[in-house]
Amino acid sequence: MTPEEIGARLSELVAGAQAGVSGGGAYARATVDVPAEQWVAALTAARDELSCDFFDWLSAVDELDAGYDVVAHVWSVGARHGVLLRTRVPAEGASLPSAVPVYPGAAWHERETYEMFGIGFPGPLEPLLLPPEFEGHPLRKSFVLASRVAKPWPGAKEPGESETGSKRQAIRPPGVPAPGEWGPTS
Repeated sequence: MTPEEIGARLSELVAGAQAGVSGGGAYARATVDVPAEQWVAALTAARDELSCDFFDWLSAVDELDAGYDVVAHVWSVGARHGVLLRTRVPAEGASLPSAVPVYPGAAWHERETYEMFGIGFPGPLEPLLLPPEFEGHPLRKSFVLASRVAKPWPGAKEPGESETGSKRQAIRPPGVPAPGEWGPTS
């Protein structure tokens, strides 16, 4: 099946789904946006109707005031096609039904997404990567990087933020000679 056919089929099966195709040329995937209340139904349809028997990954994207996009990639081992399923949850009280009943391998990914973004899923969400005393969700765009608070960033803080408008200069690591100071000249 082509990515267009996969997206169209999933749109037929899931109420409110909108299909598209990712970039990537020969590696393009069907991308299907589904309402949050249809999340589990979309995952189930991908597994049962499109033979997507392999759960690849799940994560989120912080879209600031718009909320969080939760994205899952599932794959059909036999038919060799995949689909990216995406839903949006609000920033306040972000939560989503669990994908674990459909794809048991999603448990680890849901725990990580909870820990990094603060998006709730039902079930135990024990810490995976951060120490128990850690406060906050480090992949949220509102999370302040401690290194920037403790020590000012050298040069422009971000591309385009300098007062002079000049581009950043490449900084060589200590002990690395400048081009032209080493190696053959011909």
